[in-house]
Amino acid sequence: MRVVIAPDKFKGSLSAPDVARHVEAGLQAATGSNLDVLRIPVADGGEGTLDAAVGSGFARRSAVVSGPTGQRIRADFAVRGREAVIEMAAASGLAVLPGSSAGTGEGGFGGRPDSASARSATSLGTGELIRAALDAGCRQIILGVGGSANTDAGAGVLQGLGARLLDADGNELPPGGAALARLDRIDFSGFDSRLDGARFILASDVDNPLLGAEGAPAVFGPQKGATAEDVAVLDAALARFVDVLAAEIGPRALKAAAAPGAGAAGGVGYAAIAVLAATRRPGIDVVLEFTGLADRLAGADLVITGEGSLDEQSLLGKTPMGVARAAARAGVPVVAVCGRTTLTPEQQKDSGFRQVYPLTALEAKVELCIAEAGPLLEQVGKQIGADLADLTRDAPAPAKSARTKEPLNV
Repeated sequence: MRVVIAPDKFKGSLSAPDVARHVEAGLQAATGSNLDVLRIPVADGGEGTLDAAVGSGFARRSAVVSGPTGQRIRADFAVRGREAVIEMAAASGLAVLPGSSAGTGEGGFGGRPDSASARSATSLGTGELIRAALDAGCRQIILGVGGSANTDAGAGVLQGLGARLLDADGNELPPGGAALARLDRIDFSGFDSRLDGARFILASDVDNPLLGAEGAPAVFGPQKGATAEDVAVLDAALARFVDVLAAEIGPRALKAAAAPGAGAAGGVGYAAIAVLAATRRPGIDVVLEFTGLADRLAGADLVITGEGSLDEQSLLGKTPMGVARAAARAGVPVVAVCGRTTLTPEQQKDSGFRQVYPLTALEAKVELCIAEAGPLLEQVGKQIGADLADLTRDAPAPAKSARTKEPLNV
């Protein structure tokens, strides 16, 4: 019997590869190691996308880049042939803010965002990672966004690729979104010429524009430490960036500010769309495509997916739903594992899950589910192993019309 385990991470607890490993350990213990198990960690385009790429045959690379407040850090990316996967959070994420007494400790990472970092955090390191991918020979680049610390409209990305942001006196601006209020012109003379032959995919489910009440500063700024005053400052500064960029590259810069996804990752979506001509696609679709999940489901008897919290948000295109749709198209039963779930039995059934296995069914205290997720997932794996006969009985027929696979370079 063949089982495919394709989970997302349990945020704050286990990475997707670790989730899959623990579930498999329980399965094999319950079945006497007689199963053919394929582990395919997946993600929805944000944190965990790099793990999914490496688990699918990409080679892990690293580069020393600028962190969100300018500190030098080592960040990973992934390469397969001429294709690269960059997880923005690795270089410009909240998780790599310098530590403080409020965070993980002096000199470490995971510091708490505040007003100062909200104004000054930069996406420069993400641009430097893109340049590292170009150095590695890649010309098709998937940019997974999510968990970013910056609100700079991707100005830092452009700087990392060779652009210079200048004030009226010809001085380069300091990093961060707030400084863009003093932007006078952008010098693209040193912009990396290899970008002309590169294609970008923006893997994001965020459809917010760059500016206004639904824009990056207003909606996501407070999550990054921005006060109400900071939001107003950042929104005005990003509007200035749009105007100056439009003077440099034309009206497409104005159009891009209103495009769905421009507000993703503190506005990195804007720079990606306006300057790098990126195509925005749902993160889960991009990840499932480069992992080759659809093809790897052939011959499977059961699919196991999941994430930390299986709830109403999950139904809006998160990882478990993407995997469940792929399983349905292949005619393979699917179950979900999770830390907790708020879905009703009817919602679970309508989503295509034959069964949902929450850790809270084994341990009522959520904090213990987080701390002991590995051993609890092994117990869940044993339960699934005991239920295999029922779970795989009367497998659904494959969907009559599978969705046509979209090339990444459209």
